[in-house]
Amino acid sequence: MGLYERWVLPKLLDVVMRQRPVQKYRREVVPAAQGRVLEVGVGSGLNLPLYGDGVSEVIGLDPSEQLLALAQRRAAEAAVPVRLTCGSASAMAVEDDSVDTVVMTWTLCSIPDPLAALREMRRVLKPGGRLLFVEHGLSKDAGVARWQHRLTPVWRRIAGGCHLDRKIDDLIRTAGFELPALKTEYAEGPRPMTFMYEGQAVRPSSR
Repeated sequence: MGLYERWVLPKLLDVVMRQRPVQKYRREVVPAAQGRVLEVGVGSGLNLPLYGDGVSEVIGLDPSEQLLALAQRRAAEAAVPVRLTCGSASAMAVEDDSVDTVVMTWTLCSIPDPLAALREMRRVLKPGGRLLFVEHGLSKDAGVARWQHRLTPVWRRIAGGCHLDRKIDDLIRTAGFELPALKTEYAEGPRPMTFMYEGQAVRPSSR
C-alpha cells in the first residue's frame, strides 16, 4: 500500500462521503436496521449516528485500519454498542446465522470479489434476515454505461479500487438473495459516478 492509499485516500473518502447528497441515502437506509447488525465497509463510521433503539449491537467491518481509526470517535459517541473489526468482507470472522441485518453503503464497488463478499453476508444472516444497501453502479442508460466501462480502469486506481460499472442487483441475486425492494435513480453529480441502487434483500429460509 502506497502513501496515497494509506494516508491521503482515507481522509479524502471521509470528506467526500459526508456530502449532503450522500447523507440523504444514509438516512433512508440505515435507520431500518434491527437487532444484531453487521455493517460491511463501515469506513470512517459515518452511518453510526443513524442506528436506532431497535439495534442491539453493530459490528463494523472494514479492511482499512486508517478508516477504522477515523471511526473510533463516532463509535464511542454512538447510541448503540459498536465493535469495530479490521478484516475482509470475503472471509468474515462472524458466525453462521448470527446477524439480523447487514448494512452496506457504497461498499460493493471496491470489494475485489463482490460475489464472495455477498455470499459471506448471506452466510452470517439469520434465515429471513435483511441486507439493507445503497450502492452506485452500472447505469440502465447505454450511453452512460459505455462511459462507465471506459472510465473504470482509471477510476479504480485513484478511488481505492472503486468500479463504476458493477450491476448491483444482478450480483445480489446471483449470491442467493431475494430482492423484494429496489429503487434506482441518479443522484446529484456526474452520471457515470452517480447511478444509485437502493433497496432491501432477504436471505431465504433455505440455503
